Amino acid sequence: MARIGTGARIAGVLLATVLGASLAGCSSTGGKRAEEARKAAAAGRPAVSTPRWTFAMVTHAGDGDTFWDIVQKGAKEAAAKDNINFVYSHDDQAQQQAQFVQNAIDQKVDGLIVSLAKPEALKDVVGKAVRAGIPVITVNSGSAQSREYGALTHIGQDETIAGEAVGTELTERGRKKAVCVLHEQGNVGHEQRCAGAKKTFGGTLENLYVEGTNMPSVQAAIQAKLQADPSVDAVVTLGAPFAATAVKAGQAAGSKAEVDTFDLNPQVAAGLKDGTLGFAVDQQPYLQGYEAVDLLWLYRYNADVLGGGRPVLTGPQIVDAADAAKLTEYIQRGTR
Repeated sequence: MARIGTGARIAGVLLATVLGASLAGCSSTGGKRAEEARKAAAAGRPAVSTPRWTFAMVTHAGDGDTFWDIVQKGAKEAAAKDNINFVYSHDDQAQQQAQFVQNAIDQKVDGLIVSLAKPEALKDVVGKAVRAGIPVITVNSGSAQSREYGALTHIGQDETIAGEAVGTELTERGRKKAVCVLHEQGNVGHEQRCAGAKKTFGGTLENLYVEGTNMPSVQAAIQAKLQADPSVDAVVTLGAPFAATAVKAGQAAGSKAEVDTFDLNPQVAAGLKDGTLGFAVDQQPYLQGYEAVDLLWLYRYNADVLGGGRPVLTGPQIVDAADAAKLTEYIQRGTR
């Protein structure tokens, strides 16, 4: 995957972030209507006069997962602009997530957004939503199953492509042996990330399964791996909170392995800046939430569908030390 210049990458993010507002505002009066939409969204009032539909988002997020806070922020800001009543529920247990989807069906919501980290567990209930006439958009996880399950489109990064980008980046950095740390067994997206990285990496990559709900255990497992195999020169974590833990594990093990990660948070931005982290893969969660709501609104309003049934990609975007200062600004306002 070719790297993109910092300015171009940041500009692209800003363009995509305002895409929904631009779509809502464009008409024969063009820029004026778009500007009115942006001002309305900033003021927290609807930019449209369509009915106050209810959209439900149901995700596989665990408690305290800051990644999903950013997804929600994007969704809520789009909902405010589009005059949408936005309802959010989550659970990292697939059975409970399926129950939340059923609840949304029972409440006859006007649109449904759902993540498919464990797609088989959600297949039947998502099918019920579609048969009930509820338009569905999948987000973040489950791009391979989205169309099969009847969703209008999928919004997120293709996890295999994201993994391939990591493998290419590791190769360009001269790494020879990497460990891919999977913190949630059964999550198909995580498996795809590591498999993609292994496919394009010029060296050797091994999977390391850890108990993601127990950070001391995660640190101990990574530390033990690095102590047992000093030839490991890269550790890839699949979520921002695990990057700092991997750094601590490396320091305790006396390893010089570079730590790289998927996703961003303030600690990752700081790590990129001070060099304790090599690079991060940003899938732009704000966009996932914002565009999911905005595209459902467009479908309800005008039967519009982006992507032609194929995923609408929000990543991957490789970010490193050169991006750290600007990323910190966006992270502080809760959009990255």
